[in-house]
Amino acid sequence: MVQRGVRQRLIAASFVEARRAGTALDDYPGAPPASLEEAYQIQSLAIGLRGGRVAGWKVGRINPPASDLLGADRLAGPIFADAVIDTRAGGSARMSVIQGGFAAAEAEFLLRIGIGTDPAKKAWTLAEARALVDRVAIGIEIASSPLRAINDLGPAVTASDFGNNNGLLVGAELDSWRSLDLDTVPVAFSRNGVEIGRATTATMLDGPWGAVRFVAELMAKRGLALQPGQWISTGAVTGVHPVEIGDRVEARFGETQKLGCVIASQNHQP
Repeated sequence: MVQRGVRQRLIAASFVEARRAGTALDDYPGAPPASLEEAYQIQSLAIGLRGGRVAGWKVGRINPPASDLLGADRLAGPIFADAVIDTRAGGSARMSVIQGGFAAAEAEFLLRIGIGTDPAKKAWTLAEARALVDRVAIGIEIASSPLRAINDLGPAVTASDFGNNNGLLVGAELDSWRSLDLDTVPVAFSRNGVEIGRATTATMLDGPWGAVRFVAELMAKRGLALQPGQWISTGAVTGVHPVEIGDRVEARFGETQKLGCVIASQNHQP
């Protein structure tokens, strides 16, 4: 057990140091986690080593057959406050990726927690999860890792490195979200002016509200609480779209709401 703990800490430290330096890793820094439980243990160690406030949690889907093997159809990773950009402050957004590592952008609905959770509550209904949320915004998640092959090595590897998150772009509040069926909102994603994805959340398990329920239950298993003000980035609506430094990406929600950013190189992450 001691050896496993040391190994997990070394893996966590390798990812944290690579992210701080903005440098790529050629291989996974140790034996990959065999389960999501082990992956979240590594993730928790990395959160402690990195430091900084966790401003939210990203959610990613786990597809079959991995979902059957791991006993879960979603995974989560932390979003740190210093990697969140709110476009309401104005200006041109630049979102960083790790040069030589994995880099992608995703159009996502962002749901903000208004009421904190009690870790003692282990099971949530969709209605209870919805009641936690006080704002729904449009957004773009930046997925980036020092390890280029992170998504090829399986969901447990992805979860172990912050769920492959490297930033969150927060857009405007979604129009009429309290009375709207989010599954009916068309979402489109473009890169350098060319549309490369279009979909709705109707294809995403039990949708954005289900993602909130998943995170609430997962945090309870980990002995953690969701905090007011934290964002849940609920999953890639149009897909995981690879990007390169210098690309301009834009996500459009419905007929009128959109946001975009330029992809930049990360040389240093404090």
